[in-house]
Amino acid sequence: MSRGAAKKLLVAACLAGLVAAYFIFDLGRFFSLDYLRQSREQFGALYEAHAFLVLGAYFFLYVTVAALGLPAAAALTLAGGALFGLWVGLVVVSLASTLGACLAFLLSRYVLRDSVRRRFGDKLVRIDRGVEEEGTFYLFTLRLIPIFPFFVVNALMGLTPMRLFTYAWVSQAGMLPGTAVYVNAGRELGRLDSLSGLLSPSLILSFAVLGLFPLMVKKTLGWYRKRRNHG
Repeated sequence: MSRGAAKKLLVAACLAGLVAAYFIFDLGRFFSLDYLRQSREQFGALYEAHAFLVLGAYFFLYVTVAALGLPAAAALTLAGGALFGLWVGLVVVSLASTLGACLAFLLSRYVLRDSVRRRFGDKLVRIDRGVEEEGTFYLFTLRLIPIFPFFVVNALMGLTPMRLFTYAWVSQAGMLPGTAVYVNAGRELGRLDSLSGLLSPSLILSFAVLGLFPLMVKKTLGWYRKRRNHG
């Protein structure tokens, strides 16, 4: 085994260990709605006494959760709205989620990309071409529609040739509407019965239409250019 392969294996083992620890020690109980409701006043008092310390700790925790793809981002977003309010919560959560997504993107590219391309390189040529031509629009759609898991998008895009800068700003823009919904809902944390109650079918449909709109415009313009050239 080469030195580079050994390093990648070590990184993968560390990541797997961290994810396994989350489930083995049942850390998810700290990200439940009941726990957030019970701890809201306690954390609120801590935030009033040590605002920058709490903001920094929250930001670091959110980036870690997002980078590892742990099922706690929704609860953390609600907590951000409950603790920091709409505007501060929106800024902090938006930046933390984007940074976490970028770290996951880089980890996928560093750990998985070479091995996947060795096995399926010929099958990825068409995907690479599509990403180069319309990757920005596809990523925006995936980010905007909440039915696509956060960690899956991060991992898959890390296997493509998309530039990190493009991935970052498109993810930031695409995730912003959903982030605003959750942060705003966090201000009414005591009234929430479940996380699934935040996204009604009509809201998901609205996100889907908004996400598909840029693709529809691009396809329409491409069709128009072809007709004009042929004409």
